[in-house]
Parts: sequence; structure tokens; C-alpha cells
Amino acid sequence: MEEIMNDKWISIDEAAEYLGIKTVTLRSWIRNGKEGLPAQKIGKQWKFKISELDEWVKSGKSAD
Repeated sequence: MEEIMNDKWISIDEAAEYLGIKTVTLRSWIRNGKEGLPAQKIGKQWKFKISELDEWVKSGKSAD
């Protein structure tokens, strides 16, 4: 069940909250092409998977 929750698409607001940052910061990272940020544009909205965010944070790329 936890794997299913980690594979669910979440919004930019939810992703920012999950990462402990402001939405404006996450939007800035997307706009500036922050290395490896696992963001997918679906229609007009940016979406994220928790499992991919976790991998990105563990890789250390979020600290760059």
C-alpha cells in the first residue's frame, strides 16, 4: 500500500510541502532547471511522484 502512495502524482503545492519549502522556491527550481528535479508537466500543471522526490533528495542533487 505504501508503494502505491509513493507512486501517486502530487501537485506542486503538495510537493513543496513534502520537501519543506515554499511553492515559489519549487517553481523557481523548475524554471531554472535545477539538476535532476523530477518534475513532469501534465497539461498545464507540474506534477511529482513522492518516490522520485525521495530518490532525488537521497542523491544529494537537491542540495546543489
